[in-house]
Amino acid sequence: MKKLCLKLAMMVLTLTVITGCKENASSKTSKVDKNAEVTIYLTRHGKTMLNTTDRSQGWIDAPLTPAGIEIAESLGKGLKAEKVTFDAVYSSDSGRAVETANIVLKNSGQEDLLKKLKTDKRLREVNFGTYEGMPNEEMWTVIAEKQGKTLETFQASMAKDSFVNTIKGFTDTLHELDKAKLEGLAQKNKVPAADVSWQAEDYQTVIARSKSVLDDIVKEAQKNGQKNILVTSHGITIAALVSSLDEKVPVPATGLKNASVSKITWKDDKYKVETVNDLTYVEKGK
Repeated sequence: MKKLCLKLAMMVLTLTVITGCKENASSKTSKVDKNAEVTIYLTRHGKTMLNTTDRSQGWIDAPLTPAGIEIAESLGKGLKAEKVTFDAVYSSDSGRAVETANIVLKNSGQEDLLKKLKTDKRLREVNFGTYEGMPNEEMWTVIAEKQGKTLETFQASMAKDSFVNTIKGFTDTLHELDKAKLEGLAQKNKVPAADVSWQAEDYQTVIARSKSVLDDIVKEAQKNGQKNILVTSHGITIAALVSSLDEKVPVPATGLKNASVSKITWKDDKYKVETVNDLTYVEKGK
């Protein structure tokens, strides 16, 4: 009888401990502050070989040039000089963005974070489809003609219009052109268009995927109590994202510079674009 009572007592104690652990875990989960402030340092990669040769570079990739490496080093040194430290790092899965993240962290004295670097394809540049790698002038000429303009008049309108409106028209037009091109190639080779290549993305697709990864990064940061996050991505993608968060932000007509920082904060249940195309860290690092 004593042995039976002892077993029952042990069972009750075990259940009590298990229940307590579950309640403790639940308590920790409930303590996540969904309004905790998070700052995202959204950084464009350094200059690449395809940038130098003035060719379209979306999902295709190229390594950084010596100048691209140098400016990424300057960014890292400038962040260190300003005592900016990061709790986490994310990057597009494109090599040029990953290379930039590595150089920035090594030169800012935060090399240990590289062990925790997370890559995400949603941070990629716009996909240009079958126009990838084409000389930029040739690609822009095709787009201008589709819009009933010469390259000269198209470029003149770019200088007058906002960068976002220009890029929206550019990506949406390229999306249409590439769809027709893929359908033609599919008919010629007697295969589905989806088997030929990825179709060039339209503007809204780029905004949707980049916004979704931004939301996930913020949620993860709040869960882990992280405040400052480094994210390396690409010029058009960053410009489209910050403009979708605040259409009044001043994105330069010529686009974002290599190694520039666009700072976004999540505070009071909303995003705020603090800076765009900021090169002060690079200048400080030089």
